[in-house]
Amino acid sequence: MPSMQMFGRRWLAGTDDLVFPGLLELLMRGIWLTLMSCVLCRYYQWTFNCLTGGLLVRVYLIGIVVMHSIIILLVIVLVNRSAQGAIYDTKARRVVPNLLVAKIILLLPEIALNVLGTIWTYTNCIQCDNEHFTSTVVEIGVLFNWVMLGGLVFVLAMVLDPVGSLKLQEGANGSVDTDMVLHRKVTRIWVRRFRWFFCWLIRDEHSHEAFSQAAGLMSSMFRNTDIVPSDFIAGFVLLRVKQKRESREQRRLALLAEQRYNCTSIVNECFTGKPNWMCLKKARHYLQLSVAIYGWPFLIYRYCITGLFKMMPKFFCCACFRTKPTVVKEDNCCLCNFAAIRYMSKLHSKDILFASFVNHIFELPFFVTVDHETSSIVIAIRGSLSMRDIFTDLTAIVEKLDAQGVPSDSYAHKGMLCSAKYIKKELDDYNVIEKAYTNFPEYNLIITGHSLGAGTAVLLAFYMRPLYPNLKVYAFATPAGLLSREAARIAEEFTLSIGVGDDMVMHMTIDNVEDLRTNMVQVLQSCRLPKYRVFLNGFGYALFGVPSRDLESTWRHRTTSEMRNSPLLSTHSPVLSMITQNDGFPTDTISNHHLVPTTSSYPNEQPIYISSTYNELAARRYSKIRLYTPGHILHITKKKKSKEQKKADKKSGTNSNEYNYEMRWATPEDFKELRVMPRMLLDHLPENVLKTLDNVLEEQRTEIGFDLAQLSMI
Repeated sequence: MPSMQMFGRRWLAGTDDLVFPGLLELLMRGIWLTLMSCVLCRYYQWTFNCLTGGLLVRVYLIGIVVMHSIIILLVIVLVNRSAQGAIYDTKARRVVPNLLVAKIILLLPEIALNVLGTIWTYTNCIQCDNEHFTSTVVEIGVLFNWVMLGGLVFVLAMVLDPVGSLKLQEGANGSVDTDMVLHRKVTRIWVRRFRWFFCWLIRDEHSHEAFSQAAGLMSSMFRNTDIVPSDFIAGFVLLRVKQKRESREQRRLALLAEQRYNCTSIVNECFTGKPNWMCLKKARHYLQLSVAIYGWPFLIYRYCITGLFKMMPKFFCCACFRTKPTVVKEDNCCLCNFAAIRYMSKLHSKDILFASFVNHIFELPFFVTVDHETSSIVIAIRGSLSMRDIFTDLTAIVEKLDAQGVPSDSYAHKGMLCSAKYIKKELDDYNVIEKAYTNFPEYNLIITGHSLGAGTAVLLAFYMRPLYPNLKVYAFATPAGLLSREAARIAEEFTLSIGVGDDMVMHMTIDNVEDLRTNMVQVLQSCRLPKYRVFLNGFGYALFGVPSRDLESTWRHRTTSEMRNSPLLSTHSPVLSMITQNDGFPTDTISNHHLVPTTSSYPNEQPIYISSTYNELAARRYSKIRLYTPGHILHITKKKKSKEQKKADKKSGTNSNEYNYEMRWATPEDFKELRVMPRMLLDHLPENVLKTLDNVLEEQRTEIGFDLAQLSMI
């Protein structure tokens, strides 16, 4: 970063991206040069005995050795230059494009020599005595060279930026109209990519709309950012280091100020003052149903070897030709998904009233069951499991929420809103809920789901509340960008949202992703290490964690004045005084200050001027309306132990704490930052959410009752 400029255009690669590819090429060419040198020494004298083409063989052998020697020297220089300077210090790598051009030019004689080698080994035009070692090495080498040249052409095609023309980029920076033209062009390119890579989705009714929405989002996120793909990896590594440093400083300040979140490890204490329907035991029960709707793929994923045998007793073979006890849509002939639901939920087939496994864009699988254990009729909606679901997630533009009982200015996530309307239509068409209440009029209506299913469940509840005012929603790992603020506040009347740990989906709104993008640009600018060092450090962090010394040594040292004038630092930041006192690092908020060059106290480092593009980037927003997490939000985290406690536990072999988890009631505003954490994906997976609730309830076994009588009373 910035992207490399060559042949009058920008490329999707930086001048610092050639270190590891260059080292790999050096290894392969070194082996090839060694083998060909042996061939030259062994076979050179034999070429004078060739009947025809001896001169061509000598030209090939000498040429290939000389060519590989020149290219190896060039690649060594290229790797050395590419490893120079910090990520944003392009001046230290200014010769890299010229070296790369020279290497590309050398492809022409290399191709000519490879053609000559092909003629020698695979035709009868050259007649020489065959020597086994020589013929084997040359044949393998010629094939390998063609594969490598083909791979190089593929890589060049992959790093070609379709809108990388420098004339177009310069016009976009100076004109609003040109920027709009660029936006439309980038959007069309993304739509074309989606159609090529996900061609099987084109037949979906809403595929064009979803592709267009997702393409517009991608264009808005990354247009004019001058970020290459490898910058994302480096940026995530640096963000992890930066956020760990900030967390450490914030914890220190919180301890000094005697401020801390109001957390507790006791469930009864946590739920004191909450409505009776909000119960962790019940939530765990409904989460099991939310997991069951994931069907046979989830069961096979959880039990790779025994999953099929667990489902077999539940199979309904030849269901295509037999009368089914339940209305089941779009399952296979053995009703594998239905069998998986029965196994994971422990429900009888007669209690499942309706099951739909239709999975298109804006159309999610769900099932309706009578749950006699909790005296309720439950609608369980599946979360994201397919590419169709991902495009439903990516259709993140706001749409007006036209349900009864909500303010007129209420908005919601469009993809989930369309999914909720689809499920409502299916329930009405098959008259499922009315039939259920005919047989069980005293039962309550419950809607539950995980992830995408959780967001859809909350929106479905808004449309069903006029007919069923006492319905309740149990949502797990609910997406953050779901409802406008007032609608999210109304959802507190009937929604319990439960999140675990560092779940990224509970922090993933468009605004948070845009802030993450801007913060990523900032940390790339502030890093003083070359990119290859960042990659190596990231590998070490994944294995051993982030060492304390790297929290300080990764960043450029800047004066207080320079940090206050950072284009990505707000003067109103609550921790600005903290970072300036500690020679630190700008926070994540945005400012409109004038640009200044960053300087370093390290010798040999050049000042880096930060482009005003990033102020515009920080101000550019895909959506004008921020969406929030709905309902009462229970956030469960693993309790962190001090070093002394860890040592004591290790020495005694026991757990010094009675409780390993703590929980608190969070607000939607607590999820306004997307942080890069080690468990940000794992904490979202349904099996880990279920395991966490099981562990919490197991710790509370002496605090709460587990018999059905107590449960029904709650």
